Amino acid sequence: MFGIVRPCSHRLTGGLKAEWMAHLCGLCLALRSDHGQFSRVVTNYDGLIVSVLTEAQTERATGQRRTAGPCPLRGMRTAPVARGEGARLAAAVSLVLASAKVRDHVADRDGLLGRRPLAAAARRVATGWDRAGARTGAELGFDTAVLVDAVDRQQEIEALAGPGSSLLTVTEPTETATAAAFAHTAVLAGRPGNREPLAEAGRLFGRLAHLLDAVEDQGTDAASGAWNPLTATGTSRAEARRLADDAVHGIRLALRDAEFTDDALAHVLLAHELRTSVDRAFGTSACAHEAHGGQHGGQHGGQYGGQHGAGPQGGQAAGPYGPYGSNNPYGGGNPGAPGGPGAPGGPGLPPPGFQQEPPKPGRRGFWAGCAVFVGLCCTCKLCCAKEYEGPWSRKKREGCCRECDCDPCPDCCDCSC
Repeated sequence: MFGIVRPCSHRLTGGLKAEWMAHLCGLCLALRSDHGQFSRVVTNYDGLIVSVLTEAQTERATGQRRTAGPCPLRGMRTAPVARGEGARLAAAVSLVLASAKVRDHVADRDGLLGRRPLAAAARRVATGWDRAGARTGAELGFDTAVLVDAVDRQQEIEALAGPGSSLLTVTEPTETATAAAFAHTAVLAGRPGNREPLAEAGRLFGRLAHLLDAVEDQGTDAASGAWNPLTATGTSRAEARRLADDAVHGIRLALRDAEFTDDALAHVLLAHELRTSVDRAFGTSACAHEAHGGQHGGQHGGQYGGQHGAGPQGGQAAGPYGPYGSNNPYGGGNPGAPGGPGAPGGPGLPPPGFQQEPPKPGRRGFWAGCAVFVGLCCTCKLCCAKEYEGPWSRKKREGCCRECDCDPCPDCCDCSC
């Protein structure tokens, strides 16, 4: 799963969580039905918005839902899932954009794709996804060539971008692709009057997705030497935040101009959750369970200098005994401390009864981590476990939906947007 709209289930109240899951599972099953089991790996949170928008503009009918069989990701429970043209359009768009992402990783020789045999296999998969997406798009009256053209232009624009270039020039291909997908939901729903406002909402959504992806990856890209639009154009994070806020506001205004039958879920995802996504990307606020690791990191970072880094005053590294300075309570610098000269533990030795922590296990390999990840998904531990071991890092983590104390949006029904 990937995407910028990742709503906390505790904020999806009044049956919206079930609706959101219905569209997510509907996208996954549409991929399987039309394109085979393997295509389900391109299921993503942003793609389902296409399905949500299509249904929000149409009158409710009995054929819009079907009961899906047990699934490991649902704890082997059945569930009603979305079906129809909206889910199929979401599947076609997801396939084409995922294909573009694979080709981009191959071009950058990222990770294992730097090896020729794997790169060749990835290209074949991407080509198959392109054809499958184009076939489904044609059946729905949607020409996926606009998406492919946008991806091709993206590489050319990035090659020409440099310090002083407009960041909006770099985001334009993504804006064009998402505008086309959003606008076609109005065609499928039989509401031609909605094409223009939804195209505008899609354009701004594409801009926002590109911006937030750049913000979240800037540190990693700098460390690996990868291309990043913010770094390449010299755009500050303050300017990126301004553009992101303007995009969120513009999406809200565009949604006002569209006519919906039932826009409750679309409103929450595009008017409220996008604001949360911006805050999360820029680190200004987050849902409590999402910030659990960061919260504890911040507490220990302030007291102990984070990962044994800067000390309480931002000066020299203090280590886990920062408050004592050089007088490590288990070292030999403090005569009155355990382990000091004349103390029971002896100079430089731990006191009686001190137990050394066992060494931490190392990271798992790629394939071993994949196997553990599948097991965590099939047992729903990623969502519901109080604590589980990270599949690759082996760090202790909490289930993403366990004991979240975030508050649902208080004004979704009567807000001014």
